[in-house]
Amino acid sequence: MNKKNFSQKGILLGADILLLAILIFIDQLTKHFAVLYLKDKTAVSIIDGVFELKYLENRGAAFGMLQNQKFFFIFIALVILAVIAYVLVKTPNQRKYVKLHIALVFVAGGALGNMIDRCRLDYVVDFLYFSLINFPIFNVADIYVTLSAIFLVVLLLFVYKESDLNFLSLRTKKYRDVK
Repeated sequence: MNKKNFSQKGILLGADILLLAILIFIDQLTKHFAVLYLKDKTAVSIIDGVFELKYLENRGAAFGMLQNQKFFFIFIALVILAVIAYVLVKTPNQRKYVKLHIALVFVAGGALGNMIDRCRLDYVVDFLYFSLINFPIFNVADIYVTLSAIFLVVLLLFVYKESDLNFLSLRTKKYRDVK
């Protein structure tokens, strides 16, 4: 990697870290406001019968599964974050991969936002509730993970070709090019 590419890669990874910090800040700020204004209070209706703000201390995963498995969730989050870091570092410094960077940073932001709660509080603060369909209560970090995961699937199925992702191979270039 020449000096220019190394510098550009550093700028891109710096932008990833800045976006990650902003996402975590927004998630933690919304959770702080949820604790401040919703904890021990009745739900606040935003759209009557459709959407409300309702405080919940979630000690499980999505839909309340795996209650009180704090260390398991932290371990899984750390594995996901390690994989994301690996992919971000390995991704070529080309414009076509900016969408991939953004999607992965959003997944990391959601994972870190909820992991911070688990480490600090032993539960995740949830407060967004679609009462119309009785959807499980969720938070901003959950939105990051869900929407970016959908975006990643779209990218991988419809935008990137298999050859665009060869950089992820664990084999060396010498063996990757042999057919």
